[in-house]
Amino acid sequence: MMARNQSSDFALSAFQTVRRNQIPKGREGKHKQFVSLLLNELHRVKPGLALKVPLSSLPSTKANIRAALNRETRKKGLAVATSSDSANLYIWKVTGKP
Repeated sequence: MMARNQSSDFALSAFQTVRRNQIPKGREGKHKQFVSLLLNELHRVKPGLALKVPLSSLPSTKANIRAALNRETRKKGLAVATSSDSANLYIWKVTGKP
């Protein structure tokens, strides 16, 4: 029985411990700051216009930024669409009118 406890003590000591109040709450992904910037800019864009974001300015891949943007807009209940070409990512608010 003693060997079993020693084994589990070893397994527990293989990892550090932290106070629960030091654990981050919620998902603060690495793209949050950039996506927040995009959404702030998008809020100022008039209907019928789109943000034109150079792909070279993205902090990650286009797919990762689109995914992060999708997560955040769904969470906030915003209707947003995206498109892209070889140089830019386009983002606009979806309205009832094209």
